[in-house]
Amino acid sequence: MRLALFDLDNTLLAGDSDFEWAQYLIEQGVLDREVYEARNQTFYDQYKAGTLDIHEFLDFQLKPLSRHPRAQLDVWHADFMARKIIPIIASGTPALLEKHRDDVRVIITATNSFVTAPIAAHLGVPHLIATEAEQLEGEFTGRLHGLPSFKEGKVRRLLEWLAMRGQCWDDVSDSWFYSDSLNDLPLLEVVRHPVAVDPDATLKACAESRNWPVISLRG
Repeated sequence: MRLALFDLDNTLLAGDSDFEWAQYLIEQGVLDREVYEARNQTFYDQYKAGTLDIHEFLDFQLKPLSRHPRAQLDVWHADFMARKIIPIIASGTPALLEKHRDDVRVIITATNSFVTAPIAAHLGVPHLIATEAEQLEGEFTGRLHGLPSFKEGKVRRLLEWLAMRGQCWDDVSDSWFYSDSLNDLPLLEVVRHPVAVDPDATLKACAESRNWPVISLRG
């Protein structure tokens, strides 16, 4: 199996879907701007710096999902896709995904699957490994389910995904991972072809020192 893995935020997207979802809810008046906007920015800055406490962030991110019926969340998400996500799909993303059309394509992201599953579907990527929000009878509880797909967790979640398919890493004959973030170094170091995409300064320096390709999808 040839496996093409893609980070989502600031890689296939020229922006961050986590951040944009919270901003969208603030703009809709669902979340209080004074309370949430500064925290949203702080968490985003911590993520970029590699200092994010993922469990503290997920408490912030997932709690609002539990306060509203799933049907209402889905209505908001459709509008969010149109207004916030489609405009920030990086211009080079379709060509990159097409390049790997004959490989097994997977988006692997720390952002929760409620936010990201419709994005993966829109991009035509059939497989998604994302952080999972706990659900009870179809409604979100505001709690995390399982292991976050973050840092070393991405490697563990990928191996679990392969196991669910009756496969293991030895079954992967070739592999790529495209990412912008220093947080993804654990998985970048596992694949045969690590590629830095519009990388942060730390990942760019690392990629250059290891002779990894550095590309831009932003035209």
